[in-house]
Amino acid sequence: MLSVSEIKQIIQNYEDIAAQMTLGESKAIISVNLEGDKLIVAVTLGYPAKGFAETLQTELTTLLQKETALTDVSVTVDWKIIKHKVQPGIQGIKNVKNIIAVASGKGGVGKSTTSVNLALALSASGANVGILDADIYGPSQPQMLGTNERPESPDGKTIEPILSHGLQSMSIGFLIDAEQPMIWRGPMLTQALDQMLNDTNWSDIDYLVIDLPPGTGDIQLSLSQKVPVSGAVIVTTPQDISLLDARKALKMFEKVNVPVFGIIENMSTHICSQCGHEEHIFGAGGGDKMAKEYDLDLLGSLPLDIKIREDADQGKPTVIADPESTISFAYRTIAQGVAARLAQQAKAFSTAFPDIVVKND
Repeated sequence: MLSVSEIKQIIQNYEDIAAQMTLGESKAIISVNLEGDKLIVAVTLGYPAKGFAETLQTELTTLLQKETALTDVSVTVDWKIIKHKVQPGIQGIKNVKNIIAVASGKGGVGKSTTSVNLALALSASGANVGILDADIYGPSQPQMLGTNERPESPDGKTIEPILSHGLQSMSIGFLIDAEQPMIWRGPMLTQALDQMLNDTNWSDIDYLVIDLPPGTGDIQLSLSQKVPVSGAVIVTTPQDISLLDARKALKMFEKVNVPVFGIIENMSTHICSQCGHEEHIFGAGGGDKMAKEYDLDLLGSLPLDIKIREDADQGKPTVIADPESTISFAYRTIAQGVAARLAQQAKAFSTAFPDIVVKND
């Protein structure tokens, strides 16, 4: 008969293929009890796993029955999303546990489309998710979320997020006319970001995805210095010029102590809808090469597919429009990988302590 510690080690060694790590590496909480010939196991993941939890439960049950020779094995799988640490000295955002920045360093690589599908995939996994469109000059999330609704302000000071496809969202695009140009300089940009972030009445957000504008300018600098970012992902295409700018975004996050969870390679390959021929239009292997160069993970590769563009233009991103498709599965796999890497980060212990106020009598 295996001991409790040996059984726990078996569970810790189980690999979550989507997250590209074992349960032990993702810091899952594992409880093992042996009651005679009955084995009771409870696994609590640090990331949402709706759909995957049922598979994990079945596979762990089969594995433990085989390894322990016990027939009476009970396995339950759940998850708990906690608040993780951010840059030193930066205050958290009310009702927001974790902020994930999505950056590219360069425009035209599909970052906004990736951001909204990543947010929707996290939501489909069982998390409470918001998305903030930080591109003041070219907001695109209202179009992708299929709404032009105006936010309400119940108290004249704060605004309610716009709800669409289960996401809480905020964008300058909800506050201005679609064709109105934003001719603002740096200080006004950063003030607008601050107000959208802090004056929005977010409600119990597990993950707030911030869709950053291209480049490494005022918005990125403000975000990295003033906004409590739990981690970032870099979106690139395999093209050399995209990778060059993606490296700049990576270096920016390194300088401000924001962990980068990995690289998402977009438009990695194109398969002709007529003949099925596969072609690497923007080159091949660029994302993987960059990931290896900087000791990062390649979180996933997404195709250059007309369906992704059509779905986003119609206000129903692919994860919502066609949830069972291969493309949606790729987004969900990437989301699971991002959330699992965030679960590895240290807990934000400051939130566990009450504020201490000293008063003079």
